[in-house]
Amino acid sequence: MKYIFLLFFLINAFSSWSQQGYVNLFNGKDLTGWTIHGTEKWYVENGELICESGPDKQYGYLSTNKSYYNFELTVQFKLEANGNSGVFIRSGIEGTKISGWQVEVAPPDQYTGGIYESYGRGWLIQPKPEDEKMLKADDWNTMLIRVNNDEITSWLNGKEMVHLKDEKIGSGKGFIALQIHDGGGIKVRWKNLLIKELK
Repeated sequence: MKYIFLLFFLINAFSSWSQQGYVNLFNGKDLTGWTIHGTEKWYVENGELICESGPDKQYGYLSTNKSYYNFELTVQFKLEANGNSGVFIRSGIEGTKISGWQVEVAPPDQYTGGIYESYGRGWLIQPKPEDEKMLKADDWNTMLIRVNNDEITSWLNGKEMVHLKDEKIGSGKGFIALQIHDGGGIKVRWKNLLIKELK
């Protein structure tokens, strides 16, 4: 009975998301709409999108084929192994050298929800140590990212992690991407990647 209730709850939840103008970025079957950058592993298993270190143990990215400027993005992720990953916004790439801004996804006490500028200024803002306790190290987490002109806000499991107003981010353009960090031994599961574009 509890599984029937859970299924009913999920159906109603995603119906609600749809009514609010959200659309799926990930179809739960394959990587349609996305492009792989690098030699690390990106694949679908049981309706989940998985990133995993390959033999080269380098940076890898999975980017949307479409660019997004102002939006709300919600994703669910579950850390396995090292779990060092992230969500990039308004980004571009050459090979595996990415330009843009990353909302961090990482193991406990490694700044999940913070904003990092790759190949630029580095960390722009990190969450408070007490707020990092919102991360579930061994379970599914829900992250909401809101990008509106020169402002970006992240929430983790319902808790606001950071809010940043930055002129350089405001002038940025490009795709959304998921990252797998270099070093090897990393695995992260993703599901329910939903986006609503803002006017």
